Amino acid sequence: MGVDALELVNQAIETSELIRSLAAVREDAGLRAAVGAAEVVPLSDAEIARLEKNGNLATDWSKVRVARGFDPDRVRNASFFGSVVLGKFDKEMDIGGGIFLPSGIYNSTLAHCCVGSNVLVRDVKLLSNYVVREGAVLFDCGAISTGPEAVFGNGVELPIAIETGGREVKAYAEITVEVAAKIARSRGDRALIERYEEAVSRYVEAVRSDVGVIERGAAIRHTKKVADVCIGPYAVIDNATTVVNTTILSNEEEAVEIRDGAYVAHSLVQWGSAATSMAIVEASVLTEHSYVERHGKVTGSLLGPNTGVGEGELTASLLGPFVGFHHQALLIAALWPEGKGNVPYGANIGSNHTSKAPDQEIWPGEGMFFGLGVNIKFPTDFTQSPYSIIASGVRTLPQKVTFPFSLINPPSDAHVGVSPARNEIIPAWVLTDNMYALKRNEGKYKARNKAKRTLFDFDVFRPDIVDMMVDARDRLREVTERKAIYVERDIEDLGKDLRKDIYTDGDIGGLGKNFMSEESRAKAVDAYTFYIRHYALLGLKNRVQEVLDRGGDVRAISSTPSDDHGWEHQRKILCTEWKGNDVVSDLKLLRRMREKLARDVEESKAKDDRRGRRIIEDYAVVHTPADEDQFVIRTWEETRAMQAQIDELLSRLQDLNGDW
Repeated sequence: MGVDALELVNQAIETSELIRSLAAVREDAGLRAAVGAAEVVPLSDAEIARLEKNGNLATDWSKVRVARGFDPDRVRNASFFGSVVLGKFDKEMDIGGGIFLPSGIYNSTLAHCCVGSNVLVRDVKLLSNYVVREGAVLFDCGAISTGPEAVFGNGVELPIAIETGGREVKAYAEITVEVAAKIARSRGDRALIERYEEAVSRYVEAVRSDVGVIERGAAIRHTKKVADVCIGPYAVIDNATTVVNTTILSNEEEAVEIRDGAYVAHSLVQWGSAATSMAIVEASVLTEHSYVERHGKVTGSLLGPNTGVGEGELTASLLGPFVGFHHQALLIAALWPEGKGNVPYGANIGSNHTSKAPDQEIWPGEGMFFGLGVNIKFPTDFTQSPYSIIASGVRTLPQKVTFPFSLINPPSDAHVGVSPARNEIIPAWVLTDNMYALKRNEGKYKARNKAKRTLFDFDVFRPDIVDMMVDARDRLREVTERKAIYVERDIEDLGKDLRKDIYTDGDIGGLGKNFMSEESRAKAVDAYTFYIRHYALLGLKNRVQEVLDRGGDVRAISSTPSDDHGWEHQRKILCTEWKGNDVVSDLKLLRRMREKLARDVEESKAKDDRRGRRIIEDYAVVHTPADEDQFVIRTWEETRAMQAQIDELLSRLQDLNGDW
C-alpha cells in the first residue's frame, strides 16, 4: 500500500485535537481558559458562608477558586478536596429526554478538578482529576476519575491477523485503516517498524497526563465507572457499564455514543462511532462512523469507517470500510483492509488453528461475501479474488484463490481424481449471474458513507481490479494452448482435444483447493473479457468527450500516450484487447454493452422473482418485481442517459468527419 505511515503519525502529533486539549490543561492558565472566564479568583468569606449553608464542605476553602459572577446557590451538598476551580453557573442544562435542570454542582464529590461555566455535575459520587469544559453534563454517575500518567488508550497494541503476535500494530487516536494495514503487512521492514513505533511512542508521551478532559457539550449519564478517559466535544456516555483507558474523538456533527450497557476499555473511538446495546469493545479501535451493537464483541481489532459488528465476535482483526457483521458469527485473525464485505449468521471464520497454536490468518478480498454457516480453514488468501462469494454451508480448505468475482459452491458431483474435500469454483459468476448485487453495492456504499476524513473509490471496475481480471482471464485462456486429457478418456485420446472436463490448481494456477468445469472456464473467459473491454471503452468515451470539447482530433486517440494515469491504463487495454477498431465503432460497441449490462442487472433480480413465485403463493403480492425495483429503474435511467451521451458524441463525430 502506498500510504506513508510515519508521515501520518507525525502529522497527527502536530494536529491532534487530543494533544492540543491536554497541553492546554497542563498549565494553570489552561484551567482558567477551561472555565471560560478571563479571571479566576478566591472565594470571598460571604461566598464560603453561603456554600456551607447550602450543605457544601471543603478540606481547604482557600484551594477552591471561582470565576467572577459565580453563584454559590448553584452549588449544593457538594464536597471539595484539593485544588478545585468552578465556573459561572447561570443556565439550564438538558440532561436528556427534554428535561432541563439548572447548571451547577449538586450532591457530588470533586477532587482536583476544574469545572467550566454552565456545566451540570449532579449526583456524581466522585469527579477526580478532570477538566470539564463549558456545557458538559455529568448526571447520576459513580466514579469519573483520571489516574497518574494516563495515556487514554493510546499505544494499545492490536494483534492484527495473528492472535499470538507477528503483525501487531501500536495504535494512536487518529490511526487509519491504511496506516494499520501498512504496518501489519510490512513486518519484514524492521527499520520501518522501529521508526513507526518510535513515532507512536512520541504520540503517547504527548498525551500522557495526570488530568483528563471532558470537552464542551459532552454528557456522561447513569454510568458507574469512567476512568482515564478523554471525552471529545458532544460525546455521550449514557448507561454504559464501564469506560476506561480510552480516547473519544467527537464533535457536534459527529457525536460519539457509548450507551445502554456498553463496555469500552483500553480503546480508541473516533468521530461518529458508537458502542451500544451491551457491546464489548476491548483493546480496539473504532475508526470514524463505525459501530458495535447488540452484544457484539470486538477485541484486539480495528473497525474501518462505516463498518459495524452486531451480536458477533471479532478478535485480532482489521476490518476495512463497509463490512456488515450483524449476526451471531465468529471472525478471528483477519487482515481485511479493503472491506466492503459481509460476515453472516453462523460464519465460523477462524476456528481452525491446526490444533497447534492460534497463529494462522485469513486475508479476505475486497467485497468478499461469506454465506450463512461457512467454515473457513486457515491460512487463506482471497485478496486477488475481490467480490467473490463463498456459498452457504461451504467448508473450505487452506488455500489461495486468484479469480475475481467467483462463486465457491459445494461440489455438485463427484469427479474421478478430484478429492471430495474440494469445492467447485465458478470464476466470474458474479459478473454473469449477480450483477444486480454488484452494482447495487456501488450505490449502497455511496449512499451510506458518513466518513469525512477517508476518501473511498466506490467504483468496482478500477485499474487494480481490472488488472486482476486480465490476469485471471489470461490464465484461463492458456489451457487451450496446452495438451490435456479428458478426465475419463482413454490414453489413446491423448492430445485430440486441448481442454478438460474438470480442472484443478494443478492445471490452472490460482484455483485454490477447488475444481472448475470446462463450461465454467469458457463462460468466465467471455465474462472477464466483456467487462475488461467495457471498462476500457468507458474511458474512451470520456476521453473523446474531453478532446471534442477542446476542439481536438480524436482519430488517433487510442494510439496516443497520455499523462492521465486513469485513461492511460484504459488506453493500453484498448490497444491490447483488440486492434483496428475506429472510435465510432468502439462507441457503438459501448452502447450495446451498456444495454446488455442493464439487462443483466434486471435479469439477476428477475430470477429471484420467478423462483419466489414458484415457492410462495403470494410472493408477487409482497415483493417488488424486478421491473419496478428502484435500483433496476435507476440502472436503466443511467443506461439511457449514457446511451444518449454516446449518441451525441457519434453525431458530433459525424458532423466533423463526414461518413465514418
